[in-house]
Amino acid sequence: MAYSAALGETHRRYFDTGAPGGVLAHPLFPVCYEWPVSRPIRQIPELREHFPRLVHAEHDLVLHRMPRHGDRLSTSVRITSVAQRKPGAFVVFRFDTRDAHGEPVSTTDFGVLYRGVEVEGPDCGAAMSIPATQPALKPLANVEVAANAAHVYTECARIWNPIHTDIAHARAAGLPGIILHGTATLALSVSKVLGNIDPRRVRRLRCRFSGMVPMPSTLEIFAHQYEQSLFFETRKTDGEIVVSRGSIELDG
Repeated sequence: MAYSAALGETHRRYFDTGAPGGVLAHPLFPVCYEWPVSRPIRQIPELREHFPRLVHAEHDLVLHRMPRHGDRLSTSVRITSVAQRKPGAFVVFRFDTRDAHGEPVSTTDFGVLYRGVEVEGPDCGAAMSIPATQPALKPLANVEVAANAAHVYTECARIWNPIHTDIAHARAAGLPGIILHGTATLALSVSKVLGNIDPRRVRRLRCRFSGMVPMPSTLEIFAHQYEQSLFFETRKTDGEIVVSRGSIELDG
């Protein structure tokens, strides 16, 4: 409920504790239980010194089923690929989450870019699969991002990274100031794109993060539905794309 509230959700489905099966989770909720697992792997010796250069670059979430009230979940993480890209080293963390019966709940490929870092040796592992082309997108909705949006999201999602809340730290990391979390930008976009579609129909979410979101700011969501897929991108009012090649796959 706190995660949905941080996104400005008001639909009863995200807050009705008396509903059959309990409160529904927002489709991006897995980021909350994946974050604690990501912290140790980011601190392995080969990556720890480069942490200030890390930015979230791509996201591929598969929902085998939505997490439910009463679940006891176990999440593991491993590095699945490393590649040299022009801006730096691209690393993919894969989070696998299963329930108490060992059945899969969610799988996330979390692509991060270590800006200005060189990879030693050849690329290894398979590249992430983000849709390369999209149909013509039409304006859908605007999102107002408040000046304190990152602080609220930080506490409600329990995702703590000082580049989103500490101006001095963000500037020391080479940023102009604090920026909104990539997962927050994606979640806000997904909420608008889904509209009244039941979130339990979501099976896969993919996107590339193409820009930073300062606060306050206004975001513009563009989208198009084709059969069981929703394609979208998110732009700032100056036209800069901050979420590109976005797609949501629904079940039948």
